[in-house]
Amino acid sequence: MYPNDIRCYSSAEPPAHIVIGMPALSPTMTQGNIAKWRKKEGDKIEVGDIICEIETDKATLEFESLEEGFLAKILVPDGAKDVPVGQPIAITVEDLNDIQNITESVLGGSEVKETKSTESDVKTEDTVQQSSSEKLDASKLPPHIFIEMPALSPTMDQGNIARWRKKEGDKIEVGDIICEIETDKATLEFECLEEGYLAKILAPEGSKEVAVGQPIAITVEDPADVEAVKSHVSGNLAAKEAKPAQHTTHDKEVKEQKPSFSRISPSAKLLIAHHKLDASSIMASGPRGTLLKSDVLNAIKSGTGAVKSSSSELKTPPSKGQPQTHTSLSVSSEIQQLDSYVDIPNSQIRKVIARRLLESKQNIPHLYLTTDVILDPLLSFRKELKEKFGVKVSVNDIVIKTVAIALRNVPKANAFWDDNKGEIVLCDSVDISIAVATEKGLMTPIVKHADHKSISSISLEIKELAEKARAGKLTPNEFQGGTFSISNLGMFPVDQFCAIINPPQSGILAVGRGNTVVESVFDENGIEKPAAVTKMNVTLSADHRVFDGEVAGAFLGALKSNFSDIRRLLI
Repeated sequence: MYPNDIRCYSSAEPPAHIVIGMPALSPTMTQGNIAKWRKKEGDKIEVGDIICEIETDKATLEFESLEEGFLAKILVPDGAKDVPVGQPIAITVEDLNDIQNITESVLGGSEVKETKSTESDVKTEDTVQQSSSEKLDASKLPPHIFIEMPALSPTMDQGNIARWRKKEGDKIEVGDIICEIETDKATLEFECLEEGYLAKILAPEGSKEVAVGQPIAITVEDPADVEAVKSHVSGNLAAKEAKPAQHTTHDKEVKEQKPSFSRISPSAKLLIAHHKLDASSIMASGPRGTLLKSDVLNAIKSGTGAVKSSSSELKTPPSKGQPQTHTSLSVSSEIQQLDSYVDIPNSQIRKVIARRLLESKQNIPHLYLTTDVILDPLLSFRKELKEKFGVKVSVNDIVIKTVAIALRNVPKANAFWDDNKGEIVLCDSVDISIAVATEKGLMTPIVKHADHKSISSISLEIKELAEKARAGKLTPNEFQGGTFSISNLGMFPVDQFCAIINPPQSGILAVGRGNTVVESVFDENGIEKPAAVTKMNVTLSADHRVFDGEVAGAFLGALKSNFSDIRRLLI
């Protein structure tokens, strides 16, 4: 039986069947894409037959059958993206005659969300922006489908609507780009898996932090149903907006009748008098209902403090020995201090980076080891490539290659910690993640199989990936995964730094700038003499659960050997 499958028996209907779930084909896999179905509905399945091809976070793999039977129903079609591990993707039966009964009795609970969506909660434009839940009477709508915010990366739990490619009323074909969604990694295109017409957009352009699974649009099959959906949703919104307005008016009347405080501090009283505010419109946060100076300043800043009419102004004469001009100046300086900063909204990528770095530092026992490497052989090799072969590569390109070869020579360093199993898992390939700074945040495109690639091919690939990262055009397979990371600040006046591990990886190398120093060296005759050499500091941040002192030391030793004899990269 498949690891994620459910076998169902019944004396009545439905017949005995197996619900096949999306399998976990790699240790880090949390979801997969259905690349191609090898079997069609009704086909006979033997043990060992390839049912379908699944695109994981590492590669496209074949999914073999472990039991014989007949493929009764495919629940997830070709091209389906981001299917979570364990989610039903197909149903099999033992008897060919049971297929018809399966399609009539089982599919209502396993296949389509369309039926369930008629009873589900739908968030309209106001609910997306205000994060409040509103319900539509979907039973009054014509046949329709709710399009939900997809999970376009394993770590994505919410996204932003960057741009709608289709307008309300537009025809949608299979494979059309509906909209552009800003995820926790990049801005990706959202393809349609079914044809129809875009009846209503529930999350407009610019909507922020829309939860995965939340409806963002409604589609219909018949273009004549577009107006019915639009008018029903719009009418539903108008009816729900009227009630809050009435409550707001009533609340304001109550506030005018009854103040929210029992006493006022002297400094708060001065501010209220100076700005001619209605004290009853300001909420008190002090002990025993005291209205504090901070409450008034917050009300001024947010604009919630109502201006008091001239007939009820609070008159507070200045105290003796404290001239009125001094009070005005102090109040002005306080307001200026409030305006001395600017709130910059975080992008989705920034929020995820902040959360994941915090989790990494809190949950991963970081081990730091640092060493200096001689850079002169690398610089000479780079100069030789340019002069003799016309090949232009950067220092960082060669650093990637040296790290990849060191990881290949020390396989225990090319591993990660599996929390579920509580053990170390060795990686099959050497995939290097490179930190690239973009306007939206730090991205880590991956050079896959870096140990088998030439330095020139690594250089070309890095340039392409960096351009796509800065343009927000990286595809998930270009930034998801990776077995080891490199963060290079050598282009800045940074001699040494410690980087934070990018989970689920277990190591990251922080590379500083090269510095010319004078130290004693031995010439060809074995005579010691002073000489100028270029040194570069590298610091390894390692997961101590994976790297003990021996593994970390062996990795840095292999790295130093690669730098000292650059010909090792050609082996």
